[in-house]
Amino acid sequence: MEFLFDYGLFLAKAATIVIAVGLIIGLIAGAAMRQKPKKGEFQFTDLSDEYRQLQTELQGELLDKKAFKRWSKQQKKAEATDALPTTFVIDFHGSMAAAEVDALREEVTAVLAVATPEDEVFVRLESGGGVVHGYGLGASQLDRIRQRDINLTVAVDKVAASGGYMMACIAHRIIAAPFAIIGSIGVLAQLPNFHKFLQKNNIDFEQFTAGEFKRTVTLFGENTEKGRQKFQQELEQTHHLFKDHVFTHREVLNIDEVATGEYWLGRQALELKLVDALQTSDDYLIEQISHRRVMQVKFQQRKKLAERMGAGAASALEQLWQKLSSFHWQK
Repeated sequence: MEFLFDYGLFLAKAATIVIAVGLIIGLIAGAAMRQKPKKGEFQFTDLSDEYRQLQTELQGELLDKKAFKRWSKQQKKAEATDALPTTFVIDFHGSMAAAEVDALREEVTAVLAVATPEDEVFVRLESGGGVVHGYGLGASQLDRIRQRDINLTVAVDKVAASGGYMMACIAHRIIAAPFAIIGSIGVLAQLPNFHKFLQKNNIDFEQFTAGEFKRTVTLFGENTEKGRQKFQQELEQTHHLFKDHVFTHREVLNIDEVATGEYWLGRQALELKLVDALQTSDDYLIEQISHRRVMQVKFQQRKKLAERMGAGAASALEQLWQKLSSFHWQK
């Protein structure tokens, strides 16, 4: 009987603990549900400070104690950055769908909340282009900076083509690395057609529309010459708008010469006036640090649980592949 009593007491205690933990979890979950979930968080990095720390560490290794002490005193006098104007650095690495424009919107809004006409926005841009509406919105976000009379500089270290150049041309000044890919002011659309395959296998495809040009070309139906002509006309109209957009912001261009859909390397782009100078973003920022405060602004979007798990799995697979590759070469 004593054993049963002790066992019952143990069960009662365990049940009490489980219920208490459940109540706590429920309260936390309820509070979290009442709070509006964050879209993401900002990261602000003082690049000026990082660069000076690097200088200090290296000079400490190179100079003797007396020389380093003199150098440190000179640096402290030169580091009064409170009254200096600021160069705000934004990184944009665009994909085909231009999904990164969502983060760019937040970053531009944050900068405009504090920037003055004495400040500058410096965008390190990398993109081979993508959907028109996505990159059109990206260009509009950069245009918000110009509308506030704040100097905008875009740097292209690797590529700014098609939609990427649609964004870059908004800037007051474009700099590019000598072998960066620039231009591709053109419009592209392509799709396969499976009509003959379906016909060969006796598969019917039916499509219903209201409006003569609701669907011009299709994946599965038989495309008509009239539909193809209309689709080509729409591409030409988009190209015309693209050319107007570029020429509006860079009147120095011979737009008919550069709007052929071709791309050029940095040196050629400079000759064609698609860019204003040949320089890497690194060199430009080091110049700025000597007389301005340089602050990087980054908005990190909150990822869903499935995306975080997917990213974790991808990282694990990449690490496994690297280990296997390393083993193969060592062997």
